[in-house]
Formats: sequence, structure tokens, C-alpha cells
Amino acid sequence: MTTFEFNHLVNAHSVSLKSHALKFTNDIEDANDLVQDTLVKAIRFYENFQEGTNIKGWLFVIMRNTFINNYRKLAKTRTLITQTDEISSVNLVHSSTRNHAEGKFVIGDISKALASLPEAYHTPFIRYFEGYKYHEIADMLQIPLGTVKTRIFVAREMLKKYLKTYAKDTHGEQILGLKKQ
Repeated sequence: MTTFEFNHLVNAHSVSLKSHALKFTNDIEDANDLVQDTLVKAIRFYENFQEGTNIKGWLFVIMRNTFINNYRKLAKTRTLITQTDEISSVNLVHSSTRNHAEGKFVIGDISKALASLPEAYHTPFIRYFEGYKYHEIADMLQIPLGTVKTRIFVAREMLKKYLKTYAKDTHGEQILGLKKQ
């Protein structure tokens, strides 16, 4: 069989291929693409076709395999690529607006705020911030447990007033940890 005869024979089945492709895709444009891919593969690999066998069945097998491979490729792509709008302001807040200069300003302001605390409030608050428990701080400073709790509370309130511009980020989430959780 010549290439011309094979191409003519394949094109004769294009109508039945299109109706079969619609069953796979449920979309006319996708079905047309699937038929085109099938015909291209059939013509490209026509030397693999054995004359005397069912060409329509051979074309349907190529179509089914093409559809399955495309589906798997699409499923794999969907798992790798986020389908949400990646250029939304919500996603950009943490990447583009945050930079080292802003961080230095925040750290500088926190340091100034901590330095402005009277020593009686500064030490218990720093110890609490470092992870010590109230009773451990009371033992270290040799003051009553209630006094430690009060001083940490007052220090937290003073820092909240001093750092009120940093109290919440753009999502309304706490960023300094000054609020008791």
C-alpha cells in the first residue's frame, strides 16, 4: 500500500473517529484536536500498520491511547501548577512587599519599645518572652507570682500602645505576639 492510498483510507474514517472522539471529550473542539492528533500519529506510524488488518480498529486504539496519555499529562500538570490566581494581592503580600529594610525598621522599633519599658516591667517580660514560666520568673526575681503576672500584663499593654502600627498585618493576623494567645 502506498502512502497516498494509506492517507486516503485513513481520511475516509475521520467522520467515525470524530463521533468516537466526542464520546471521550464531550467537547467539539477537543474532539477535533483528538482526531487531528490521531490522524497525525497514524500517518507518522503508517509503516507499523499491517495491511489486511482492521484499519478502523487500529485508528480507534491510537485515539484511545492518545486520549489517555493526554489526560494523564493534563492531570500531572494540574498537580504541579496552582490553579488559583497566582498574581493576587493576597499571594504577593508575603513575597513582594516584605523586604529586609522593613524588617530592620520593625526590629528597631521593637528594640526602642523594649528599651522604653521601666526595668521592673522589662525583666519579667523578657524572661516570659524567652519561654520561662511565671513561677520560674517569680523565683528568679524573688517577687510574688501575682506581681510577675501583673508586670508582664502591663509590659504587654505598654508595648501594644508603642507598637500599635505593627499590631496587625494586612490579613488581620497578629505579627508581634503581644496579644495573649
